[in-house]
Amino acid sequence: MNQNTGATSERLRAQMRPFLIAWSFCTIFYFLEYAIRSAPAVMIPELAKLFGVSTVGVSTIVGTYYYTYAATSLVAGVLLDHYGAKYVIPAGTFILALGCAAFALPHPLAGDIGRLLQGAGSAFAFTGAVYLATHGLPAQRLATAIGVTQCLGMLGGSVGQIGVGPLVKGTISVPTFWYVSAVLVFVVAFLLVWITPKEQRSEAGPTSVASTLQPYKVVFSNPQSYLCGIISGLLFSPTTIFDFVWGVRYLQEDVNFPYGNAVFAVSMVPFGWVIGCPLLGWLADHWRRRKPALALGVVIMLACVLQLAYLRGIVPTWVTLLTFGIGSGAAMIPYSIIKEVNPDRVKGSATGAMNFLTFSVTAVLGPIFANHFGKALGTTLDHSMHLHNTHLFWIAIIGFALILSFFLKETGAAATAAGRPSSGARAPGQ
Repeated sequence: MNQNTGATSERLRAQMRPFLIAWSFCTIFYFLEYAIRSAPAVMIPELAKLFGVSTVGVSTIVGTYYYTYAATSLVAGVLLDHYGAKYVIPAGTFILALGCAAFALPHPLAGDIGRLLQGAGSAFAFTGAVYLATHGLPAQRLATAIGVTQCLGMLGGSVGQIGVGPLVKGTISVPTFWYVSAVLVFVVAFLLVWITPKEQRSEAGPTSVASTLQPYKVVFSNPQSYLCGIISGLLFSPTTIFDFVWGVRYLQEDVNFPYGNAVFAVSMVPFGWVIGCPLLGWLADHWRRRKPALALGVVIMLACVLQLAYLRGIVPTWVTLLTFGIGSGAAMIPYSIIKEVNPDRVKGSATGAMNFLTFSVTAVLGPIFANHFGKALGTTLDHSMHLHNTHLFWIAIIGFALILSFFLKETGAAATAAGRPSSGARAPGQ
């Protein structure tokens, strides 16, 4: 009996191993995707010159990334469920590579197309990594794998700023950077095609569009899903809009930081996520409650922005931004909650829906911030007031997220033990 059990376990490990190897390469895809997402922040003037537009025009081009990222997130989960990972994830990687190559061309239309392709391809990275981890690891190790994936993504975001900044200021041109990025992503795409195992899928009858989209109907019929997405989107937006687009120029123009110091400071935000995501996730599990860990992260974010607005100078800016990034890790907790407030059968679609809702908020807030605050950057005479008003905007955004979090259902183990089970079983992690 023990021999049979051991043989079965070894056979299962052998079946899972190729998916685990493919997951490791998909995390490289996710790392590169985040580096590419954040890199424009350190080259705004160079991109304005390349495309022949203003800095606000550059922010508009860069922001189109989130339109396709949000929409394609819904498609990625469905394609993975129906066709498997063998060709779906590499297809997303190839799309990202094409977007990088197009973004190097000296025309604003090429910039728009390139950034749209980057967003569409990038939507397959995190969803694909979770899919492969689910097939390549036992359930008790899945949360760890997802945490590692998210950490590597945010590390890519930090490298996309602190590593790329010095390169484009003296070593290589901006178009060369994007061509090199395209080549690197193409290499990863080919490796994924080669390494990702082909799954044996059972032959089923033709499925209708309605049956394919049924899981999304369940998710989007739940008001809690919208709360999760909006809260996460509000907490993501200071990073995706301010840090990844405007942060370097704000520190240069309104705080008079040298370029190198500005790049280092803003790179601390995604680096803080590397610490904050697993730390706050662990606290949510340790406390057996999601909402206190979420509230702690939001309060840390608020405290950091308030300090920048009213007590600037008492600590180095990079320390504040690192702490802010750690608190921002709370934005991943609603990814756990949305799966826990929905039935087990739609948890995969819940991740796609969550990405759609989260980055739809970024797509809406990005142009608002650019037109009301970014447009005045470098032209206003009162830099102190301009910076103060910008901080007030983010205080309002983060405060709104905190208020909305009170309306979330508690889905932690302690709530279930107290007789308030969520509509779906508890997920292993975000």
